Amino acid sequence: MNLQRPNANDVSQTSNRSRSVVPGSGLCTRCIDGCRGNCEVFKSSFRGREVIYPGPFGTLTAGADKDYPVDFSHLNIMGYALGAKGLPGGEEGTPDNTLFPMVNTETEYGVENKVKLRVPVFTGALGSTEIARRNWEHFAAGAAIAGITLVCGENVCGIDPELEIDDRGKVAEAPDMRRRVETYKRWHEGYGDMVVQLNVEDTRFGVAEYVVEKLGVETIELKWGQGAKCIGGEIKIDSLERALELQRRGYLVTPDPSLEANQAAFKDGALKQFERHSRLGFIDQESFMAEVERVRGLGVKRVTLKTGAYPMRELAMAIKWCSDAKIDLLTIDGAPGGTGMSPWRMMEEWGVPTFYLESMAVQLCDKLASKGGYVPDIAIGGGFSTEDHLFKVLAMGAPYVKAVCMGRALMIPGMVGKNIGLWLQEGDTALPKTVSQFGSKPEEIFVCYEDLAARYGKEAMKDLPLGALGIYTFADKLKVGLQQLMAGSRNYRVSAISRDDVMSLTEEAAKVSGIPYVMDAYREEAERIISG
Repeated sequence: MNLQRPNANDVSQTSNRSRSVVPGSGLCTRCIDGCRGNCEVFKSSFRGREVIYPGPFGTLTAGADKDYPVDFSHLNIMGYALGAKGLPGGEEGTPDNTLFPMVNTETEYGVENKVKLRVPVFTGALGSTEIARRNWEHFAAGAAIAGITLVCGENVCGIDPELEIDDRGKVAEAPDMRRRVETYKRWHEGYGDMVVQLNVEDTRFGVAEYVVEKLGVETIELKWGQGAKCIGGEIKIDSLERALELQRRGYLVTPDPSLEANQAAFKDGALKQFERHSRLGFIDQESFMAEVERVRGLGVKRVTLKTGAYPMRELAMAIKWCSDAKIDLLTIDGAPGGTGMSPWRMMEEWGVPTFYLESMAVQLCDKLASKGGYVPDIAIGGGFSTEDHLFKVLAMGAPYVKAVCMGRALMIPGMVGKNIGLWLQEGDTALPKTVSQFGSKPEEIFVCYEDLAARYGKEAMKDLPLGALGIYTFADKLKVGLQQLMAGSRNYRVSAISRDDVMSLTEEAAKVSGIPYVMDAYREEAERIISG
């Protein structure tokens, strides 16, 4: 297990002066009076609580870099020399009907009104962060044309500067949420869905009523927590007036912007930002079931739940209560996660890592299924970025896990595509060599450009944000890569993938996951062959 230095990280823009560092504390072995910095303790001595968060806030996404004892790199994918599962009509495999482009990567989730995905992946929650707000057109159009689900996260209505609230304190109009829904719908083609999350504040504001009745949203996601943190989401506010406004709306804003001392500190420039926090939720089965029925009563087609990196007790509650309520999808988000709005040390040190969390979920689902209980469709999130991650998560969670939630990995292509567009506007010289080596026009740079032009026409391409091309192109890479891995393991549809298709490379991974150790996998069959 590699050790991280808990007192210095690029995410907090800190570093140790010395090459020799105490592993546990992260302090330099020789800490001298007169040091000019810049370890985390040094920076915290004058910037204090600012250093808790990744920065500069609103300009980045962040993911924890703690190296856990066991993770998905401890699994390898099986490759076979015979057989083919999941061919259309139950066909027998031949060299001609098992070419990898023939692999079907589509999947679906839900109870009655199922959602189909072109690739078994969907976005993390893109809520009230500045990154999500200013890149939404790219994220939404990209998810829609890629045929994957897009999750709109917490507090979007509550922080909207143009929010209109009625006499009951409920949302009457929220232009930013309207923009988000309409952007996705414009490009949606029948695959994927736009999900809107509810936290405590959203429920109090009547967000579900607004998005369902006025915007036509069909899926509401209840939320218990996130993989990256056990507290409500934060954003930073660089305006005193804005901080006071959000405080009046009922949010916790710290430091308290109504205090004269904090106002003076802000005026002096020492206090540069305020923080807006959400409230903690509290769960019990009776209120959970009542909330599911309340939301269904609004006319939605689907209700989903997202829960975080909580221990096995809360995980069991999520699975069993979702079973009782016939929830359409349960997303389980493990540590480490992160989008940039989480306290850094919480991202590093809080919660159950995804590998362990999925292993627990499979054990609990097996127990529920053995008793004849309904097992809800499940998605797993928490630190994924590549097609082999998709395969391993689906295999380890088979037959319950239907899709993989990707946070930062699906945001990056949207930002890359957007920035390519901005660089092109500035002129060819603004393009970095990493991009310009492929051309100086979108149709030269984006390998999937002509595919989309054939689908939509050249004129429509002028309206398609380049960040959407980025997401579509990345999703295509995931699809083709997954097709190759599936063909190599002789799986020709997603539902054919099983736990037998992965092996544990370490005995510890085998103990945690129940996936056979590499030296034991298929041993009985091998010995029968040798003995035969």
